[in-house]
Amino acid sequence: MATAWRYTVVIPAFNEAGSLASVVAAASALPGPVEVIVIDDGSTDGTPAVLERAARESPIVVHRFPGNRGKGAALRAGIARASAPIVVFQDADLEYAPAALEALVEPIESGEAEAVYGSRFLGSRSQATGPLHRAGNWLLTWLSNHLTGLRLTDMETGQKAFRRDAIQALDLVEERFGIEPEITAKLARAGWKIVEVPVSYAGRTRAAGKKIGLRDALWAIVCIVRYSL
Repeated sequence: MATAWRYTVVIPAFNEAGSLASVVAAASALPGPVEVIVIDDGSTDGTPAVLERAARESPIVVHRFPGNRGKGAALRAGIARASAPIVVFQDADLEYAPAALEALVEPIESGEAEAVYGSRFLGSRSQATGPLHRAGNWLLTWLSNHLTGLRLTDMETGQKAFRRDAIQALDLVEERFGIEPEITAKLARAGWKIVEVPVSYAGRTRAAGKKIGLRDALWAIVCIVRYSL
């Protein structure tokens, strides 16, 4: 008999050997049962070995791309494989604490919304890295809100939760970080309700491994316009 999962945690991972084991263990320990799906996006460090050890300790699902394709491709692969009624995104780098996922799934379980975004800018928990990072997030979220009619504070957040039927119904195509504005625009066009809950955030620098850059921010603007009109 198939397991009746409470929700599915999708973890895209690219060269995150230093933090991935902790993220997988924390996600697997959430109240559930929880289905954990890790998409190894062609890692070239010790990530595959970390996942081999993790799979021996927990019943996780691992899918590996032969080469690096991008966060969007990894998330789409995880969404397609999810079997629980709720799908949540969790980054592999510990910038977001997996324990916060409980707060994200509750509004969906109660029927309040079809999607929940974990906002880094709500309440007293805001810990975004530096004024440039905050300004960039504000600009992208403002433009997304302007074109979609939403009132989000953090469109780019890496912690999101969805009703599985809602997220799987979207025809997603973005390969890299453009997946975030694409999902938001297509949820809005489909009429799905999105709410936000505050989450904590411990941002890291590019020197510490952060992968999103200026090119991704510029492409996000293109995606916001493309998928909102």
